[in-house]
Amino acid sequence: MNKSLLLTGALALGLSLPTLAQNASATKYAETITAGDLTKHLTYLASDEMKGRDTGSEEQKIAAQYISDFYNKLGLKGPVNGSYLQKVDLVSSSFGEVELKVGKNKLVNNEDFVFVGDGDMKKAAKADLVFLGLVSDENLAKVDVKGKLVGIWAVGLRSNDLVAKVMDAGAAGIVIVTMEGQANFDRIANRYKTLAGRGRVGFPQEVEQRPMFMVSSDKMGELFNTPVEELKEAAKSNPESIKSQKASYKIEKNVEPIESSNILAFLEGTDKKDEIVVISSHYDHVGVSSTGEVFNGADDDGSGTVSVMEIAEAFATAAKDGNGPRRSILFLNVTGEEKGLLGSEYYSEHPIFPLENTIVDFNIDMVGRIDYEYQDSTNTDFVYVIGSDMLSTDLKKILEYNNITYSNLILDYRYDAEDDPNRFYYRSDHYNFAKHNIPIAFFFNGVHDDYHQVTDTVDKIEFPLMEKRARLIFYTAWDVANRENKIRVDGTNTRGTR
Repeated sequence: MNKSLLLTGALALGLSLPTLAQNASATKYAETITAGDLTKHLTYLASDEMKGRDTGSEEQKIAAQYISDFYNKLGLKGPVNGSYLQKVDLVSSSFGEVELKVGKNKLVNNEDFVFVGDGDMKKAAKADLVFLGLVSDENLAKVDVKGKLVGIWAVGLRSNDLVAKVMDAGAAGIVIVTMEGQANFDRIANRYKTLAGRGRVGFPQEVEQRPMFMVSSDKMGELFNTPVEELKEAAKSNPESIKSQKASYKIEKNVEPIESSNILAFLEGTDKKDEIVVISSHYDHVGVSSTGEVFNGADDDGSGTVSVMEIAEAFATAAKDGNGPRRSILFLNVTGEEKGLLGSEYYSEHPIFPLENTIVDFNIDMVGRIDYEYQDSTNTDFVYVIGSDMLSTDLKKILEYNNITYSNLILDYRYDAEDDPNRFYYRSDHYNFAKHNIPIAFFFNGVHDDYHQVTDTVDKIEFPLMEKRARLIFYTAWDVANRENKIRVDGTNTRGTR
């Protein structure tokens, strides 16, 4: 990027940037973020003995203690009545028996379908399975869904709103296709199977009778005795042409309490201390498989967690030298991201510091690897950035300025599109800040063969690259925390609900 064009554009928009000369203090403290320290912390947190840091497990609590002790040694404050831990009460809901039968076809859980709904029944229920296809007012006028299991075609669409609309129309339950191709579905089904019996973690709530079965596009065609391509065409405007099927289903649910915690460490600012900069990651993962294999979660998100720790050390060291930030900084390691962004949702609903005083969240989730897109590239010094200019055009300019000045990484915005089919924007903890109109920047290295696999281990982490990424985030946070005017909120949250 042309440096003069960046500065010209910034000035035109009223954004005050310093000269392109490096800030000696920022450089001094950024250099405390080292590949060696990142390696040390991650080697422990993602070790086999931590057993995948599953939400609510003893090993997760050990990890929380390790991180809290580190913050304590840095001299950072525990802002939760003197503690670093914000208690988050959760429950684990397991479904001991889930049955689905269509016609004479008895489907196998976590092979033919994945149960993604809720419910608890004493005996099996019978219902017609009807095909609705795309959820539109026109299709709902053509298909009677009341009391029926309803087949939905939701490939590339936001399914939560669609499911709610069909259930509100009186449906008894949902059979849904969210991706095409058996291979894509099998990857999800295998993960559910591997984690079978572990329970689904969430906030305590009343049982909702909302049976919801996810199937592959091929399986949906099989259930309706219709070729997939014909089913796709019918989904658009003539779903009534697909013959209904007889079905039955049963769900048994068990609920157990789980105690978990977010970790908060606070560095008070100097003259602008009421304004809060948040730097976040999630520190727990998904534990062990049903066969005892450890999901170490080195990249996801051990890499983000140790990056936050090292960034915290850089800021704390600066403060001890009398170079503390003008604005306050909250280092936030949340729980339950893998279970549905639970810890960040809890913090956003029970903030320790008022959300109206929180000016930005820098979220770090997977920054230790090279993904499919860059694995054969001659230049792998990249990081994906998501959401940085949606709510604040200042934020993206500040990030790019600091990248040019210090880091020279490739800032890749390909996943920042609103119609990104991967929906990465909705899949990490920054989401729960952005939904409250707090500017965010999400730093991410993309997916790879070890994503959500037991092979996500420390030996595959690119520590020198991770150091560069963590330093860029530090430089950007340093700039935002110390500039005269806080970043403007001049955009609109256009991305809605998950």
